Amino acid sequence: MVSTVEPSYRPMTLLGLLLILSGVVLVALPFVARHLPSLEKLPWILVWVYRRDGFYFITSPLLIIISLVSLVLHLLGRST
Repeated sequence: MVSTVEPSYRPMTLLGLLLILSGVVLVALPFVARHLPSLEKLPWILVWVYRRDGFYFITSPLLIIISLVSLVLHLLGRST
């Protein structure tokens, strides 16, 4: 049986896949940071690293901004 996705769901499906992929990258970043001490040399808008007593917190402000903008655009699109 072949199932097709309605055309109206395709943009949300692509956005979901993009967010899942970015989440996997963000989860993997702390493990990569342990092996690449020069990660802090990247621009802060791409990768932000917090290290303290063996605790690593790495995030991407750019991905957070893109996610928030897409969420706002989606919510505004629904209200009309």
